[in-house]
Amino acid sequence: MREVGCTETRARFAEVLRSVEDGETVAITRHGKTVAHLVPAPKTETMTQAERDAAVDRLLALREKLARTPHTPMTDEEILAARHEGHRF
Repeated sequence: MREVGCTETRARFAEVLRSVEDGETVAITRHGKTVAHLVPAPKTETMTQAERDAAVDRLLALREKLARTPHTPMTDEEILAARHEGHRF
């Protein structure tokens, strides 16, 4: 881990940031004491095309299932009661 003073970090921020992008952790110091660490952001894993296709298929199947499920319309009073459920008066 590289240590860089606060003033140097300010003057060479782009270079320090490039180091962090490359995987290096940088300790920022002020008067010889570490005040912060710049660490690389965690890598995000991307889905494969097959995983995306499977997720879309599951959503479409759920949508179709919900479209076939009969539902009973709610009255205005039921909607208001549900909206206020849990509220204190």
